[in-house]
Amino acid sequence: MRLLLAEDSTLLREALTALLERLGHTIAATAQTAPELLAAFERLAGVNDPPDLVLTDVRMPPGNSDDGLRAALDIRAAHPTQPIMVLSQYIADTYARELLTLPEGAIGYLLKDRVNRVRDFAAALETVAAGGTVIDPDVVQHLLGGSRPGPLDSLTTREREVLALMADGQSNADIAAALTLTDAAVSKHIGNIFTKLGLSPVEDNRRVRAVLTYLQTAPADHDT
Repeated sequence: MRLLLAEDSTLLREALTALLERLGHTIAATAQTAPELLAAFERLAGVNDPPDLVLTDVRMPPGNSDDGLRAALDIRAAHPTQPIMVLSQYIADTYARELLTLPEGAIGYLLKDRVNRVRDFAAALETVAAGGTVIDPDVVQHLLGGSRPGPLDSLTTREREVLALMADGQSNADIAAALTLTDAAVSKHIGNIFTKLGLSPVEDNRRVRAVLTYLQTAPADHDT
């Protein structure tokens, strides 16, 4: 494969170049900063010769933050099927989630420690270049563990059922009949919903705001 390699550390860039060439790949171009990465890619793509894979670090100049990852997202925005493998020493939550949810696949996100497992690293490159997705297990664990609780997470199953019926425009009496509850029980559940969603009793539109929260947070539940 022909690769575009972006890594600001000269030592690591040279080590990766040697490893990739030993694996039989060709380095079409290298970059030391995010702007250089974008320029190198556009130069190759401009002559109808884009790389088979872009391999980039996350943290790169000029900002030494998530510049490399953001450059990768810019490339994919302009070239939705371009395979990209990201290497990192840390996990950039926001942009990692955005990258890994791109619809076309051909994405990889590995921690740099994985490069030492040469056989696995080589297989990961081939998978991404072929249109697959490869995610470091530690990245998966971090992203799942770091998921923020949603506004409906504190509701009980019954309260979610009541709120779903509210979202369907059902009155308290209709909800009571549908769930075989008393009117008093429905009122109590609705009061709990308002409290847990942080809706003050002085707000006249609490029911509307609760329904909007539900529709924005749990559209799949509402559609069913």
